[in-house]
Amino acid sequence: MNDGETHTISRATSVSRRTSVKNSTLSRNSTLIKKNTAPTDLRPSDVLIERFVAWKAIVKQLIAYFEGVADIENNTAREYTKLAAVIQVPFRAGNQFLGEGGIQDVYYGIRDKTRSIADHHSNLGRTIDGSIVQHLQKTRAEIKAHIKNVQNDTGKLATSVARERELSTKLISDLAKSIAVFKNNPMTVSTKDDPYILNMHVMKQLQKQVNEENALQKSIIIMQQNSAHFEEGVVRSIQSAWQTFDEWQSRMSTAVQDTWRILGQNMAALAPDNEWISFAGRSDHLLDPDTPLRNPDTIEYPSKEDPSVIPLHTGMLERRKRFTRSYRESYFVLTSSGYLHEFASSDPHTHSTPQFSLFLPMCTLGPPSSAVTSKSHKFHIESKKDAVAAGRGSSIFGRNHHAWTFRARSHDEMMEWWNDVRMLVARYLIASEQVERSGPVQAAVRSAGYASEDEELTDEDEGSSMEEEPEVAPSAAYMHDAVPPSYSGIKPNPNNAAGMEMGPNGYVVRPTYLDSVRRRLND
Repeated sequence: MNDGETHTISRATSVSRRTSVKNSTLSRNSTLIKKNTAPTDLRPSDVLIERFVAWKAIVKQLIAYFEGVADIENNTAREYTKLAAVIQVPFRAGNQFLGEGGIQDVYYGIRDKTRSIADHHSNLGRTIDGSIVQHLQKTRAEIKAHIKNVQNDTGKLATSVARERELSTKLISDLAKSIAVFKNNPMTVSTKDDPYILNMHVMKQLQKQVNEENALQKSIIIMQQNSAHFEEGVVRSIQSAWQTFDEWQSRMSTAVQDTWRILGQNMAALAPDNEWISFAGRSDHLLDPDTPLRNPDTIEYPSKEDPSVIPLHTGMLERRKRFTRSYRESYFVLTSSGYLHEFASSDPHTHSTPQFSLFLPMCTLGPPSSAVTSKSHKFHIESKKDAVAAGRGSSIFGRNHHAWTFRARSHDEMMEWWNDVRMLVARYLIASEQVERSGPVQAAVRSAGYASEDEELTDEDEGSSMEEEPEVAPSAAYMHDAVPPSYSGIKPNPNNAAGMEMGPNGYVVRPTYLDSVRRRLND
């Protein structure tokens, strides 16, 4: 390829580039003109106003946020001040603690450091109110001023352009009407309606409109540039406010953490036994570790050995329940005051309140069961309504009397219970010969609870807990009463003047409990 051909190609390329740039410029201009002549060509000023109204709103939100942070810090400072007042030093406990070098010094530090923490929070709250919030409020005021400038400058020009466009539209319409009149009826055209004159008015008005639109365009472009720089300033203002808050908050947090760390170090440095060693050294009332312990077996107190507190008989018995008719074994105690108490166990520390109590001087004791004919070893006690001390032992179904059945494990054990109980009941019934048993029973205790003192009981046999029963006739088998007592509810026998059914051997026939119930139902 020679130089001529190379030069030709370069010129062609240069021409092509210029043509492309020119076409591109024409295309861009066409696009911009089309955009500027759109029905919404006056919107740029409104768009700027809407944008900075939104900026004003978000700056207001940030102001409210920092005001809330300031309130939190101020409230925290007040709460820490109240908290510091909880620590009362010096201690009011007198000489219980060391004045220096002990726990009291640590408490002084807690009070003072807590007040210092309150001051840190209070300083941060004042900084936010006095610096950050005021700075953001100033920024918000500048945004309001900028919106007002846009409205005054661009807004007035946009209003003027709209007015000029309306006037141009009117003049062009008048020109079209004048031309139509001229073409249809030229003789009626007046001087002011001459199309030429109206066309000159249109040209003048359009030039004025174009000048106003050019001024509006220049104003919008300048305002857009100013708004861009102004928005940068708004963002920098917000960043500056947050940076200030971050610095002060970090400084406050560091100071608070250092204060807490110092408090922890002071507490850890306190020797755990320092206070006790000092207290033990100046106290004369601490017990020596070698002091012997008290022995419960050596407890002494007035009336400990009084006969009225010593039980007459203790042991296990079974008592039949009223409704289920089943037996339940419990621990029973017969006292000198005439009570038969039932406990859940024999441990006085665990069960010291009786579950059931029967006052024997108001009861009648039935005869014991026979060792030969009876399969179980039991006896009955008939009580009046007021004889039962426990709530569950009150009379049932409105009856004033109730028969209680007690069962022992052996016949001998039953007879021991029966002989001790008969010394306390108001009266007792005998159906067979009594069995003696050994064991001391004090004369004063044996006489407790009797209705009368007509007969004196004597202790003729030291090894026996009961008095020898004299030989009595069958009609005198009841003690203490001229008329033999009977179980309540038993219907007297008309053939017997005493109202009791007598057996062939001359002894009273002891009715069973079921017979007693049947007779009550028949009555």
